[in-house]
Amino acid sequence: MFRSGSSAGANYEESVGAESRADFIHKTQIVLKEVRESNYWLRLINTSNLVSKDDSDLKFLLPENFELIKIFSSSLVTAKQNK
Repeated sequence: MFRSGSSAGANYEESVGAESRADFIHKTQIVLKEVRESNYWLRLINTSNLVSKDDSDLKFLLPENFELIKIFSSSLVTAKQNK
């Protein structure tokens, strides 16, 4: 979870400084991949009962992570359309 979450942040920083639209798209695709991996780990934590189902952090992180997936997916669609 830490690796995929921190990788998403690092790759986002890389996409901000992208050298071209193609570079931005590539780096943002990596961000989306890592955010989706984080979503997998959050769902696994939730279903495996590693923490309580009522855990406030988990209840916050799951929908926030889903929002990040939607944001980066939308960003990629826009970037590809404006190519």
